[in-house]
Amino acid sequence: MSSPTEFWKNWEGLVADNKFPLRKWLGGSDHSAVFLTEQTGAGSRKSVIKLILAENLDESAQLSSWATAAKLFHPHLMRLFDCGTCTIDGTRLLYVVMEFAEENLAEILPLRALAPPEASEMLHPTAEALDYLHRSGLAHGRIRPSNIMAVDNQLKISADGFGKAGVRDAGRVPSAYDAPEVATTGVSPAADMWSLGITLLAVLTQNEPKLTNGDRAVLVPETIPQPFRDLARRCLDLDPQKRCTAADILGRPQILNRKAEVPITARVSEAPWKNEHSQKEPSKKRFIIPILIVAVVLIAWLGSKFVTHKPTVPAAETPTASAPPPATSPATQSPAPISESKQPAPKGLVRGSVLHQVSPEVSRSAQSTINGHVKVSVQVSVDPYGNVSQAKFVSAGPSKYFAERALAAARTWKFTPPQVDGQASASEWILRFEFGRGSTQVFPAETKP
Repeated sequence: MSSPTEFWKNWEGLVADNKFPLRKWLGGSDHSAVFLTEQTGAGSRKSVIKLILAENLDESAQLSSWATAAKLFHPHLMRLFDCGTCTIDGTRLLYVVMEFAEENLAEILPLRALAPPEASEMLHPTAEALDYLHRSGLAHGRIRPSNIMAVDNQLKISADGFGKAGVRDAGRVPSAYDAPEVATTGVSPAADMWSLGITLLAVLTQNEPKLTNGDRAVLVPETIPQPFRDLARRCLDLDPQKRCTAADILGRPQILNRKAEVPITARVSEAPWKNEHSQKEPSKKRFIIPILIVAVVLIAWLGSKFVTHKPTVPAAETPTASAPPPATSPATQSPAPISESKQPAPKGLVRGSVLHQVSPEVSRSAQSTINGHVKVSVQVSVDPYGNVSQAKFVSAGPSKYFAERALAAARTWKFTPPQVDGQASASEWILRFEFGRGSTQVFPAETKP
């Protein structure tokens, strides 16, 4: 089997272990593939099944690891439902069935770095899950942005790869997120903290690490804001005994109690398998297009306000005294007014906000046809007076009807413009509309400046 990726997709429609239909191929590598599947008696719950080539694997050890993971329960750990072995087209495979994850932190990095408040909101649930694993005598072993995901708007870390602390995996593929000692001593809680430190640098600087064979000492840039700079340095100590623990992070409220100021969003591919290989969507519907949406969903998920389906009502927020009021005709407006007080204008950036939001007008009969959610993402350009000057699709979703109504509603939104060094500024926003059978939700996220 020289190129398994050439025929993974041909397995769509087959059944693994006589009980898990391979509904849709989601991605693969030379040694594994992931499909959407269904669980018998599980209703409409989405799941994914990951198939791994059994050759050169310690089958009993891998199945034992998955069985252990399936018995664990924590609100910030991905759930594993089943595992076993099967044969498809004469190929012996191991499989694991797990939760369907809609979102993944890794795909936002090509678009932007996280703001410090967003990093805080990522750290807390991640540290809680790691603390739970470490107290159970386990180590995650694969902490990295691609394994920090969302399931139904709740952050979770992957659970299909961890094992007992101190156990060395001879077949482990090296990663730039691995602690220096992992190759010789195996995974450990201290190694997880190293990986979390590298992850923190990656999401704050927008630079993923490169795998090196030399000195693994990592320089933490002075540009990393406090308290993250000190935390990263403690995580990245070359001496595992000196690294901070997950419990240490949970005991630092100055890190965890910061509110997110800038929402980020990302419509992400089904991501539980991305801890081992990059993937490609089938040619009919590639994930190269939703990559643009990636920054849209995770931002809103980590920190944005969410807007329920209501009649058009001005939001409770009101513009600050220094911001110009919204106008119906930008051409007739004068530049942003100068404050009458003699105090100097504030320096730096003050984020804008939603001043007036409008829900799409959709018929009840159309909504009643929805099964799950119809998602539409719209990018709006906003002038310095808070009016939408342009609106275009980031993702139109599967329905032209709902897409057109989302676009029409987005054009009528009003915003309090951001302030740059005391001056009102133009901005850009992503509005992610989620149409459900009973309601419509909107997740707004300011992306510029």
